[in-house]
Amino acid sequence: MRIELAPDIEPRLRKALQRAGSREIGGMLFAEQLAPGRFRIIDFSLDSHSGSHANFRRDPALHHKALTAFFEQTGRDFSRFNYLGEWHSHPSFPVRPSREDIDTMTDIVEDSSSEITFALLLIVRLRFWIWMDHSMTIFARSCAPQRTRLTPRVI
Repeated sequence: MRIELAPDIEPRLRKALQRAGSREIGGMLFAEQLAPGRFRIIDFSLDSHSGSHANFRRDPALHHKALTAFFEQTGRDFSRFNYLGEWHSHPSFPVRPSREDIDTMTDIVEDSSSEITFALLLIVRLRFWIWMDHSMTIFARSCAPQRTRLTPRVI
């Protein structure tokens, strides 16, 4: 799977991380499917209030509203534009998924009543207020979590 970022995503994430300081923040990732197995993250939701120093749980009502707005903006073209996964920050910890992160993402993709069969978890952290460190893990139904990397943007 190839994951790219739209040009405005990293600066927007960086700004949100700077504002949050040592509190964890996060939300959902929205993407455009460019080809089978190739996605570009084009937007994300942000819950900047629900996190603490060591934990983040997004507010479902806030993010349902963001998801609905994203679908409206993209003309409900679900085959091209859709939910890709979740993101949150680990400002005080390594960008590796915690046991709770893994359990939460596994629950999302293993829920038989859901149409979501795979999802990405992006964990980000600012180092020295400048450099953005990240990890990406793909969760898929009936599969073990798999780490992946951002693909350099091709112009």
